[in-house]
Amino acid sequence: MKLENEAALDNLIICYQCYTLHEEVPIKDGSKACCSECGGILYRYDTKLVDHGLALSITGLIFFVLANSFSLIQMDILGTKQFITIPKTILSLFENGFYLVGFLVGFLIFIFPLMIFLINILLFTLLKFKRGEKTTKELLILLAHIKPWSMADIFFISLLVALVKLVAFGQIHIGIAFWTLMVFVMY
Repeated sequence: MKLENEAALDNLIICYQCYTLHEEVPIKDGSKACCSECGGILYRYDTKLVDHGLALSITGLIFFVLANSFSLIQMDILGTKQFITIPKTILSLFENGFYLVGFLVGFLIFIFPLMIFLINILLFTLLKFKRGEKTTKELLILLAHIKPWSMADIFFISLLVALVKLVAFGQIHIGIAFWTLMVFVMY
């Protein structure tokens, strides 16, 4: 369905906090537009936003790769040493017959976060070179659908809970991937 005056809608901004409708006005570099009702930030103007976003996306991808490459935790329980990595966790779910859980965990803590980083890098690259307006719109819609399903932060919290429970049973050594996962989740 196409509206008659669809172009006029492009100049309207809705506040994410109070849902008040505002008309977009030009602002200076480094400033922000705020809602007249609640004072929430509607949008900002920063000429270096694309460069900073691209740099942060690449940095987040590096931390994601590190978090998935090294061991999260090494446990020493009754003389048996074992280490845990994110891919090993997903594979062990499949090996033990938990196919649905393994499939969900694989998507929620590995595939969706990876897709988010790759989409962000592609988006900021397209914006930097001022190309692909239609592709950018479609990627933003895809990103909006995927982002709520990225559960790396929930996985990190459950890992912290498991650490608290396992400390009583043996020695726990935190690996480099634990710290990179923490930084990656904060991204």
